[in-house]
Amino acid sequence: MNAESDARDEAAAPAARVPATGDVTPDVTEGVTKGERELGSRAPGFIKASRALHVSWQVGVFVVGLAVVVAGVIMLPLPGPGWLVIFGGMAIWATEFVWAQLVLRWTRRKVTEAAQKALDPKVRRRNIILTVVGLVIVAVLVGIYVWKFGIMMPWKIHE
Repeated sequence: MNAESDARDEAAAPAARVPATGDVTPDVTEGVTKGERELGSRAPGFIKASRALHVSWQVGVFVVGLAVVVAGVIMLPLPGPGWLVIFGGMAIWATEFVWAQLVLRWTRRKVTEAAQKALDPKVRRRNIILTVVGLVIVAVLVGIYVWKFGIMMPWKIHE
């Protein structure tokens, strides 16, 4: 049932891009890669219809997003998923503001690049070697400290 209507919508979409004059308008989604949505407000249509209602909606979205981002910033030094909450606030902002959508696209692109770089066998091998060397250095330093001073708990020191 939905497949037929989707097929009709897809068939009608190219015709909608050609105005009556015969000039072809640029495709709105040309700069958007696969999986990315178009930029702009995602407010319901009845809210976009009234300027005052739309501005009120934007103020509300901004205040809620700001509260979430501030909570995330507070969680950075305190226990809690600070960065996750900050990105959640950015996602709230991205439902209404183009600048937040662009920031999230840039962040997603950088995270994907970093993940691909981290999965590179040479980088993984280097990271494992550095981790092992660091652990060996820490173990040697702890061993030297224990050999020189022994193991004494801080609450049992009377001197």
